[in-house]
Amino acid sequence: MGGRRVTGQPLLLLDVDGPLNPYAAPGARCPEGYRTHRLLPESWVARQAPQPGEQVEPLRVWLNPAHGPGLLALPYELVWATTWMDEANALIGPNIGLPELPYIRWTEVFGTDPEGLHWKTRDLVAWAAGRPFVWVDDELGPQDIEWIEANHPGPAVALWVDPRFGLRELHFEALRDWAEEER
Repeated sequence: MGGRRVTGQPLLLLDVDGPLNPYAAPGARCPEGYRTHRLLPESWVARQAPQPGEQVEPLRVWLNPAHGPGLLALPYELVWATTWMDEANALIGPNIGLPELPYIRWTEVFGTDPEGLHWKTRDLVAWAAGRPFVWVDDELGPQDIEWIEANHPGPAVALWVDPRFGLRELHFEALRDWAEEER
């Protein structure tokens, strides 16, 4: 499930699309402070199921270069928790100033869960292996939060981010506050 570094810090399990890439921005316009990138991750190309010789349009991704330094300043061990998996290290991290990060390798991407959980929830909790974490994502539901509380032995928070706006200062404040409470 991707490389691991072990530190005494809590984990910050970070989704890309929604929190870092506000793909649902109002008016489909690049939000202020963001830059437009046209990326061709292999996982995106595979999901488009192109015919032989057919060109796949690059994926439009909006990224805020201030997010990298802001995330690095937080007292967390950063981990990719995204469908981008290791491709986030090649295509997302360098565009916002993040170093190579460990990532969660999903057992099934976009699968369905018998209890209605998000398809990431079980793998994410297993990967955390009891360590304190905050999961930042735009697709969290109350059933995920309840399941994490019942099945993860350590402190954990699921932090929903609106995909219209991405990570904002209020999220950074909440992350700092939670890390301070867990010390």
